[in-house]
Amino acid sequence: MKRNLKILVLAVLMAATSCSFTTKKFDDPNKDKLLIDLITYVLSQGHYDAKEINDDFSAKVYKHYIESLDPSKRFFYKEDIEEFEKYKLLIDDEINNKELNFFDLTYSKLEKRNEEAKQLYTKILAEPFDFSKEEDFIADGDDLDYVTSKAELKERWRKQLKFSTLINYYDLKEDEKSKKENDPDYTMKSDEELEKKARETTQNSLSEYFDLTDDLERKDYFSVFINAIVEEFDPHTYYFAPRDKDRFDIQMSGKIEGIGARLQKKNDDITIMDVISGGPAWKSEELDAGDVILKVKQEDENEPVTISGMRLDDAVDLIKGPKGSKVTLTVRKKLLGNIEQVTLTRDLVELEETYAKTAMVDKDGKQYGIINLPKFYFDMEDYDSRNAASDMRKDIIELKEQGMDGLVIDLRNNGGGSLKTVVDIAGLFIEKGPIVQVKSNGERKEVLNDEDSEIVWDGPLVILVNELSASASEILAAAMQDYKRAVIIGSKQTYGKGTVQNVIDLNRWLRNNDYGDMGALKITTQKFYRVNGGSTQLEGVKSDVVVPDRYSYVDIGEKDQENPLPWDKIDPADYNIWDGYVGYEEAIENSKERMAKSEQIKLIEQNAKWIKEQSEDDTYSLNFDRYAADAEKNKEVAKQYDALKDYKTNLSFTSLPYEEKLFKADSTLQEKRERWHKDLSRDVYVEEAINVLSDIKRNNMKHKVAGSDKLKD
Repeated sequence: MKRNLKILVLAVLMAATSCSFTTKKFDDPNKDKLLIDLITYVLSQGHYDAKEINDDFSAKVYKHYIESLDPSKRFFYKEDIEEFEKYKLLIDDEINNKELNFFDLTYSKLEKRNEEAKQLYTKILAEPFDFSKEEDFIADGDDLDYVTSKAELKERWRKQLKFSTLINYYDLKEDEKSKKENDPDYTMKSDEELEKKARETTQNSLSEYFDLTDDLERKDYFSVFINAIVEEFDPHTYYFAPRDKDRFDIQMSGKIEGIGARLQKKNDDITIMDVISGGPAWKSEELDAGDVILKVKQEDENEPVTISGMRLDDAVDLIKGPKGSKVTLTVRKKLLGNIEQVTLTRDLVELEETYAKTAMVDKDGKQYGIINLPKFYFDMEDYDSRNAASDMRKDIIELKEQGMDGLVIDLRNNGGGSLKTVVDIAGLFIEKGPIVQVKSNGERKEVLNDEDSEIVWDGPLVILVNELSASASEILAAAMQDYKRAVIIGSKQTYGKGTVQNVIDLNRWLRNNDYGDMGALKITTQKFYRVNGGSTQLEGVKSDVVVPDRYSYVDIGEKDQENPLPWDKIDPADYNIWDGYVGYEEAIENSKERMAKSEQIKLIEQNAKWIKEQSEDDTYSLNFDRYAADAEKNKEVAKQYDALKDYKTNLSFTSLPYEEKLFKADSTLQEKRERWHKDLSRDVYVEEAINVLSDIKRNNMKHKVAGSDKLKD
């Protein structure tokens, strides 16, 4: 870590720890009240733009929270809302006085309405639906009023359930037609049989939904309430309950200690959804997707624990554990239904989809590399153990050994991650200099620099982005754009998240804690700025070559969120434009011309507009003939977009030699890579990125890679 970044992070952590014992006492005997008091204090002291907790704040929290509890307006009555509204301007007072009357009221009312809804849906689905009747279903809860009677509520549920069943019914009828076409002797099921099966499918879906809600506890809903409060500060401030914090750490590091299996709960059964390649379960070859785990026994215990019917989170806690420990699972096998006992030694499991993946492609006798980076990952406990920067550095060196002439970094759908990692990655492509500027409220700016003169790759560079490229992705794209080091290809602008968050362990603020883990708060503490002084907040990074994609007309950016921080700018940093290219501007213009002529790009834009139109229609017919006619019309329109999937670039991709060696022992990894390579070969954006790389020429008088023969893997 560069020295100034070390100081910056240390300052934030020291601020959290130093005032935890000196400025305020947190001694409320009620855990929920203590948590609210603790969180609101941390926000007031540490948030970049701390809000005043007043009546206006209260009204916004109220709206957010009620919408979170019942977005479709299928549980609460109008009388419930009228009762809740007494607190609309009092939530701020309750926060300040550490009172929970509003939350307690909403929670108890929701529990009651939830039980009533269970009775409703089973009664409604016991009777056949009449799909010849002319009526409509409104899907968007914002367009509905709250019901005033049980009859109205039942009618709302009836339409929702009828719509779900209609979708199933239509699909079943289409499936019957297909079977008849393929086999003229096939006897088609009657409409009555299909309608009954469609209702059963809807019933099963609702049963699974209520199974999940039954597992939710008071603390789960209290987390919803807490986040309705903290998210009024900005969209990226968030409270992590203890289990949520664990999940966040796993997402950031891509690692977990356990058996290497993803689990789901279905009809009270804890079922293996997926076995993670490379993990203990995968290595054992004794567990498969679909197997049901019945009991769990720890190595130091005599009796196993039955987990059927247990909350999924509680079952997961029993199954996962520290590396090297053993666990014995009693399993009902999916295929034969036999009961087996499987003993596994837990290990550190890496989630492969979290990490960067690299491929090579040959075009016109030249070799190009592409690195897909899903996030800027790092281990929060040990940065040096594995991170996005070290992985990219290793793969770039190997690509160079294969004779790479140009590199594509794919940041599409990358939502960000570690600030240090993005500084380290940017440093792979420039000699020295500022990468990003950060500023706390009222404080002087900090410039985070690449201080290592080594350039790992000095050749042509293209970065792919889209509307979902956010935060750290925008820092990297903006820095490379400001230096004119890379050509940015993608959406009109990226997501537009120009803020920095720190995750603060709330337990460190307490002298004595009798309540266990209090969780953590992800809090916005800074804004970051490009080296040219502009913020990416709201505006994002504007691509050098703008190409439409499926998200082009969908409102998904920072500017479309509630209460985002504003855009601003500061003085630029001192940096030098990259002079290692010849024909940089010409390459951009050539790309724009190609994209303007591309029939594939034109079709993508038409499809994006059509998707936007479909998303804006929230009223659906519950008459089968009308629904079927609309579905057939949409099918016909969709056919013209089938060419998007049929597009081929005539490029073929291969993995790096070290990864091909892994395929001998890991056929799952090989299958994933082959699927990715197939997707790349049909990707018009990747094709154009390769074209741009071939257009950019190196200035051979500049920026020879220092000590390239001394680079270490």
